[in-house]
Amino acid sequence: MTTTGAHPRFAEALNELGLGEVNQHIRRFPDATRTAAEAAEAIGCELSQICKSLIFAADGVPVLVLMDGASRVDVELVRRELGVEKVTRADAGVVRETTGYAIGGVPPFGHRTRTRVLADRGLLAHDVVWAAAGTPHTVFPMAPKELVEHAGASLVDARERTA
Repeated sequence: MTTTGAHPRFAEALNELGLGEVNQHIRRFPDATRTAAEAAEAIGCELSQICKSLIFAADGVPVLVLMDGASRVDVELVRRELGVEKVTRADAGVVRETTGYAIGGVPPFGHRTRTRVLADRGLLAHDVVWAAAGTPHTVFPMAPKELVEHAGASLVDARERTA
């Protein structure tokens, strides 16, 4: 296995999925790429080409939402999609417990536990998106359709509409 800047758990997940070649495309940055804006600036891409992996609690059950970096998640749309009473942002402890990664480095797949995954359709507007590779300093590129498939995500409309 090649050593990359990826988190070891994520590098292992890539290999298990037959995506070992992705390890060669992981980019590591000296400064953190914790936020979508930091990542887009470091990579030199559009903010909407960043794929954020966000953990929410749907009636207390963790759910992962994949969203482009230029948009915000509409929790009401997520609530309706899941048919639950309440959707809130998960705290850092729940994020780490669920995924095995810290906020700012959560990849779209390769998590510690199986979690329901929703992906906003807006991600498909790009040929390539960039997502965290398990650390706040690493990202990897992937075609959005492939990323959604490997994440086991359902495509939904989860983006907050701006006025």
